[in-house]
Amino acid sequence: MHSALSLSFSQASLPLPNRPLCSLNAAPSTPRSLRFCGLRREAFGFSPSKQLTSCRFQIHSRRIEVSAAASSSSSANGNGATSKSFDYDLVIIGAGVGGHGAALHAVEKGLKTAIIEGDVVGGTCVNRGCVPSKALLAVSGRMRELQNEHHMKAFGLQVSAAGYDRQGVADHASNLATKIRNNLTNSMKALGVDILTGFGSVLGPQKVKYGKVGFPDNIITAKDIIIATGSVPFVPKGIEVDGKTVITSDHALKLESVPEWIAIVGSGYIGLEFSDVYTALGSEVTFIEALDQLMPGFDPKISKLAQRITPAKDGRPVMIELIDAKTKEPKDTLEVDAALIATGRAPFTSGLGLENINVATQRGFIPVDERMRVIDGNGKLVPHLYCIGDANGKMMLAHAASAQGISVVEQVTGRDRVLNHLSIPAACFTHPEISMVGLTEPQAREKAEKEGFKVSIAKTSFKANTKALAENEGEGIAKMIYRPDNGEILGVHIFGLHAADLIHEASNAIALGTRLQDIKLAVHAHPTLSEVVDELFKAAKVESTASTTAQSVKVAV
Repeated sequence: MHSALSLSFSQASLPLPNRPLCSLNAAPSTPRSLRFCGLRREAFGFSPSKQLTSCRFQIHSRRIEVSAAASSSSSANGNGATSKSFDYDLVIIGAGVGGHGAALHAVEKGLKTAIIEGDVVGGTCVNRGCVPSKALLAVSGRMRELQNEHHMKAFGLQVSAAGYDRQGVADHASNLATKIRNNLTNSMKALGVDILTGFGSVLGPQKVKYGKVGFPDNIITAKDIIIATGSVPFVPKGIEVDGKTVITSDHALKLESVPEWIAIVGSGYIGLEFSDVYTALGSEVTFIEALDQLMPGFDPKISKLAQRITPAKDGRPVMIELIDAKTKEPKDTLEVDAALIATGRAPFTSGLGLENINVATQRGFIPVDERMRVIDGNGKLVPHLYCIGDANGKMMLAHAASAQGISVVEQVTGRDRVLNHLSIPAACFTHPEISMVGLTEPQAREKAEKEGFKVSIAKTSFKANTKALAENEGEGIAKMIYRPDNGEILGVHIFGLHAADLIHEASNAIALGTRLQDIKLAVHAHPTLSEVVDELFKAAKVESTASTTAQSVKVAV
């Protein structure tokens, strides 16, 4: 039985690197190879309308199987009293990380708050994204270390052959998601947030309805409403997902099988992290991407380094038909046991009643201004209506959604706040990790050319860091883009051990407007990995030595 998939594909291929991505020290004998055939669009979001204009391929799978509550109202602890004219001060549609962050901050500000969830508390991040994937990546990291005999011998350790129990690994991910979901639910209940179960939609100005299928709808009013409905995996037209051999990240997180050979379509965060998991567990992986560059949303220096340490070997025959979209000529064929569609995510905004308030989505995203206020079809602001997180498409990251929600609560309680999206960090939890904040070098140089200032680059290596060498993890770099005239940090990119943890000093510096001439005087404990960032700051050559720390920096995106 065969499954046919079709996508767009621009004619481009990368030379096959000869070492493992996400594993600097993988044992050569372990069957964990990856191959890259062109690459994807961006790191922070996904634009289906642009991505899929230039490629097409078909995948014929060898083994394909076709797979065919009541609301909880919390006690009034901490939940403020509302105006008599409304049922609530704030109603949030969607109880993911963004909605949860907004709800907790609203209660702290004294607002009577309700949150509506049609599925389960925690949304994509907790149940089908960030949380279970990190559990799987924790396993893959340990497997890589145990499988690498040379790495272990360097510590004077002898370890017998490492193995794993697939169901045990899957249970670890599932149990973690359940634990975090319960934590989020309990935290809202403890503060008195009303958790309303059902699918919510906007009925009109300051009015929301919610309910379950087959039951009467409930109608409530609120002074302010936040839409926080998140996103779902984007599956290009022509691909039939059966949940067994043609899967999305939702299916992959259940780890119902570990294919011998899997094609991953898309090399953004999702694709890279799953390649780390599958290769550590013994799969051979082939990446398929529409663009001709690895990780195009990342800084080019980081992309090149990741490509250099990415594994590849010919392996056994595969059958994927790659066709040039322009010439329609066949380019290559592969045959795989499974295909993971990791082509990004699409906003979940259908059925929200947007037509009731004259709001039209743009490529599925709800249009908002820099304060997350919803914009209607005439370009006017919809009073008292906001949209945060993946549904607005500004930055499709869970912590960005939470930050946006908090900024909205600040606004509705009388404190104007514009979130600086350039200060929000991002991370890819491969082995080694990748993190970034701010602009890439090409973006910074484009900005500099338009605004008339110079750009400088500072770099440092993990090979010079005592803690990294003690861990036998000296492979990695940190790169900073900055303005030499005034010491402003424009962007920082890190590839190496615990990069996801190291990025926050730079992120906070950008958020607070701290300049290099000030932060390079900060003291870091020795020996720690934080000294990688410390050395990066100290390597900067700033023309002005005067302290110019800004009190507040507002950048709208």
